[in-house]
Amino acid sequence: MKILFTGGGTGGHFYPIIAVAEEINKLVDQEKIANVRMYYFSDAPYDKEALFENQITFKEIPAGKLRTYFSIQNFLDLFKTALGVVKAFFAVFQLYPDVVFAKGAYASFPTLVAARILGIPVIVHESDCAPGRVTSWAGGFAKFVAVSYKESFQFFPKDRTAHVGQPVRPELEHPALGGLEYLQLEPGIPVVFILGGSSGAQIINEEVLRILPEMVKKYQIVHQVGRANIEDVTKRSALVLKDNPLKNRYRPFDFLNPLAMRMAAGVASVIVSRAGGTIFEIASWGVPSIIIPITTSNNDHQRKNAFAYARAGACEVIEEKNLTPHVLLAEIDRIVTDLEVHDQMATAATKFFEPGAAKKIAEKILEIGLSHIQK
Repeated sequence: MKILFTGGGTGGHFYPIIAVAEEINKLVDQEKIANVRMYYFSDAPYDKEALFENQITFKEIPAGKLRTYFSIQNFLDLFKTALGVVKAFFAVFQLYPDVVFAKGAYASFPTLVAARILGIPVIVHESDCAPGRVTSWAGGFAKFVAVSYKESFQFFPKDRTAHVGQPVRPELEHPALGGLEYLQLEPGIPVVFILGGSSGAQIINEEVLRILPEMVKKYQIVHQVGRANIEDVTKRSALVLKDNPLKNRYRPFDFLNPLAMRMAAGVASVIVSRAGGTIFEIASWGVPSIIIPITTSNNDHQRKNAFAYARAGACEVIEEKNLTPHVLLAEIDRIVTDLEVHDQMATAATKFFEPGAAKKIAEKILEIGLSHIQK
């Protein structure tokens, strides 16, 4: 059986694919399914090590973005997309997979066009409340559509759609012990865990730096600032906290590996984050959170994701237009000091998380792939 994955552009699209691939490998071993090979078509490998570890062969397929604002790049990228469709058609025809699993985004479009033309069964997964353009289109002909949010169920054919949750890699699920020692934190002081994603979140970094002297009086801060921002944030925080006896309570990191993330979650009283796929990791950790959605996200999906999570009672949302240093600090104080609010949010987060999403999708991929072989 040949399984083809497509999607990418961000970790939010790529790593759910890896979570599903890991489950496929487990099921293949358990069920003794022979000759299962996996492939990944996208405009970039994103994480070569993760692909190699899961025995996934990568093939580059060019793809152009369709931006929601005017840009000459939109015109130029039409040619890139056309080239990608042609290249994808011949690559998919040569490979002729038994099933295609798509995570959406512009990078999956050429491969999905090829699969549609060649009549190859397609499964898609939508991670956001409001589906993107590619997933909306592909959902019309997909054999199966899996969604992370119940709110997005309405956008797809009801008889072929299921709410399964978000595939989260096992190494990121659930908090881990040992965070105080590993991150060199003080016992007894509440911890604020700030997540900006692998590329950081500049607006969050700025607001945190402005209130650092006040924050370190009460909290320890574990702050993932992004590789591009670590030098700037480290220098500026050193100036802001110069001669402050509590300066070691602020711990900036460029990147945290999955174990470090889970350890930080294990000691965190509250998490501050964007509203992408990280919401589901936070939910698996069962930690209250403050979610700050990106204003310019496509189809306003981050804002919709954030408020869906807030309606579940698991977080507080601060929109960028309302984000000031003291609004952020006031919300942190409220969640940390009001134990009833804190516990209600923690419970709601745990209930929001749907375990086993990756396994459910993996089972469907194998089911449809095997039925395609038998035809």
